[in-house]
This record gives sequence, structure tokens and C-alpha cells, in this order.
Amino acid sequence: MSQKTIDRAALAAYLASTLDITRFRDFCPNGLQVEGRREIGKLVSGVTASMALIDAAIAHGADAILVHHGYFWRGEDARVVGQKHARLKALLSHDINLFAYHLPLDSHPELGNNAQLAKLFGFAAEGRFGDDDLGWLGAVEDETITTVGALAQHVESKLGRKPLLIGDPEQSIEKVGWCTGAAQGFLGDAITAGASIYLSGEVSEPTVHLARESGVAYLACGHHATERYGIKALGEHVASLFGLEHHFVDIDNPV
Repeated sequence: MSQKTIDRAALAAYLASTLDITRFRDFCPNGLQVEGRREIGKLVSGVTASMALIDAAIAHGADAILVHHGYFWRGEDARVVGQKHARLKALLSHDINLFAYHLPLDSHPELGNNAQLAKLFGFAAEGRFGDDDLGWLGAVEDETITTVGALAQHVESKLGRKPLLIGDPEQSIEKVGWCTGAAQGFLGDAITAGASIYLSGEVSEPTVHLARESGVAYLACGHHATERYGIKALGEHVASLFGLEHHFVDIDNPV
């Protein structure tokens, strides 16, 4: 059977429409960031467009890489030097396309990071909060998980890493708020939305004080660990829809 392919522009248009990329005030361009060969048959997905992921894509003979964290972030040094040069040189010399979707991937109701994390943890989504409605609010479906400590243990079993818990392990849970990655700044919005515990990837110094003073527990579960699932789901969706070969590559990151 011959390998099916999709035109680069057609894939970019489908992803732009599916993820509704024009709706977001983002920190980077969403869509095709680095142009490679026109026809795409082999796709590699991963969280971040690191050199390790690029090397894996080259080893797989990929025509395109699909990531959550791409390049050209607001405020960064615009010069093509150092690691930026090395990464771009590797992509361009192997004619590999780079597609990146940041906030649109966090938000998508089925394929997004927050939707996929809810599926992994067994959360029933009931509402949204925060900028661009990126934060999610809901309930724990497993009725045996009734305390903050029990939820922390559940999260650890699913992610394979121990989360940092700020709060009383014996505190009961009513509503759960969550937003993957570096969304610790949404804790205040989660409190206003009625969450009794809020989960995100990272933690900052003020987060600890707000959690303690508000009585709303906080779980820092890992930036990379919470954002592995949306990009994998998106890659699998695109591959299934268009008949492409797809490989999800998980580059370990302890942050």
C-alpha cells in the first residue's frame, strides 16, 4: 500500500480551523512555523520542538513535526544564533515542516491539553474560567476520591511523578479546577470560580501564599507531564483522518 500524503497548506488550513487559532491572544505564532517539503506523509508529534525531538523526527524520516511549544516567542532574541540556529538548520536541511499550537491546543474541547488531562484523571468538566476560558472547572468522577491527599495520590499514579501539594491532605473536595502547563497564575480565577483544589503544571512563590490564605489547595503536577496528552491526541487525530504515519515521541523533562 502506498503512503498517503496531505498537502502542507491543506494540513495547515485544517489545523487552523479545527483549533480556531485566530481566537487567541497568544505569545507565539500558531500554525506552520518552519516550512519544509510540500507533501506530508510521516508525522512526528511531541511537546516541545527541542533538538532531541528534531533528531527523533529525522530518525523516523518525518515530513513534519507537530508540537505544543514551538519557536518565535514574544520578547525573545530574534537573532538566529546558538541553539535557535542549530534547530532551524536541522529542520531546513532535512526539509521538515514545523507546526506549533500553543493556547489553541490548551483550549480545544476534545483534543486539547485540558480535555485530555480530564480524560486521564477522570474529571467531569462543568465550566471554564480565566483568560480566553483556558481554565476548566469540574468534579472528580471517582466517588472514592474525596480528599485533596487522595487526589494527589491519584494524580501521581496517572502521571508517574509525585505532584507538589500545597494544602491540607485531609481537606475534602467539591469542585476541581485545572489548567495545564505554566498556569499557576489562574489560581485566583479558580478560587473565584468555586474550586476547592486547583491543578496546574508549575508553581511560583506567590502561589503558595495564595493557596494557604484562601484555603484552596494547589497541586503542581509538572509542566511537561500535564501537557503530553493534547499533542499526542492531535497527532493521532490528524494521522487517522488523513491516513498518515504518526509517531508520538515523549522527550523526558522533569520540570
